[in-house]
Amino acid sequence: MSDRSLQLVAHVGGRGILFDATEVDSVVDLPAVVPAPGAPATIRGLAALRSRVATVIETHRVLGLPRGSGGGRGVVTMIDGHLYAIAVDTLEDVAGLAIAPPPAGMALEGGWSAVSGIADGENETLLMLDLDRLVALASA
Repeated sequence: MSDRSLQLVAHVGGRGILFDATEVDSVVDLPAVVPAPGAPATIRGLAALRSRVATVIETHRVLGLPRGSGGGRGVVTMIDGHLYAIAVDTLEDVAGLAIAPPPAGMALEGGWSAVSGIADGENETLLMLDLDRLVALASA
């Protein structure tokens, strides 16, 4: 059984990923980021977004992917009253794709445990990321 809703299509480290559009507050060009002392490498730092402070997540590090050529865009979300900007290399579009559960044999360890589903994109398989889980992994 598949779920067909709207997703935001992005790329991180050459990998196609999806975010549930209902969990996305906005997308932004990331401004200057101030490093957060003592934060793990998965946290780039803090940035001012519309007069609010957001924690910027280094998505490629959470997922164990190489740093892409971009990283200047952010998917903004609110989790437990805190603002987060999920750094991505590129933002493609919003699409209505059929999301299926990950295959039973798919190894979803480490950062990839944030994968909640898969979808067929144009010439690639796209992985749906659960934003709550991604932020929890980055913060651990």
